Amino acid sequence: MPDNLSSLTVEGYKKGEKINLVEVAATNDDFQTLVMAIRASGLSGTLEGKGPFTLLAPTDDAFAKLPAGTLDDLLKPENKEQLQAVLKYHLLIGAFTSEEFSKLKLPETVQEGTVQIENGEDGVTINDAKLIAGDLNASNGVIHVIDTVLIPK
Repeated sequence: MPDNLSSLTVEGYKKGEKINLVEVAATNDDFQTLVMAIRASGLSGTLEGKGPFTLLAPTDDAFAKLPAGTLDDLLKPENKEQLQAVLKYHLLIGAFTSEEFSKLKLPETVQEGTVQIENGEDGVTINDAKLIAGDLNASNGVIHVIDTVLIPK
């Protein structure tokens, strides 16, 4: 798996501080849309809680690939449950290292759906998303970075 951590500046992660998943994401310029969505969804408490969780974190570029208007619609207060479902689909119960994660096949998400993980020649994919970096450790889990927002079916 590629290790693109050099392009992912996570200050707390590099210092080895015990910060939670939301704090790790918030210290990274590539996750500002994700952090905004987490806060708008009301899931901050869950993602700052005990865990452990594995967060499949879409980058800002991943959110930009959504069809026009999709993110704006999800962020509307009346669509809070739909936004929560999308974010919970990016969250697995348990903290899985990159090595462990790549061996999973159909892990269940907090949203109660499953994601399909494949380990192929071009690396690890989750549904249609490519794993671009992994093992950003937090006090309550681990973040793996993906290039596409996962939409539950």
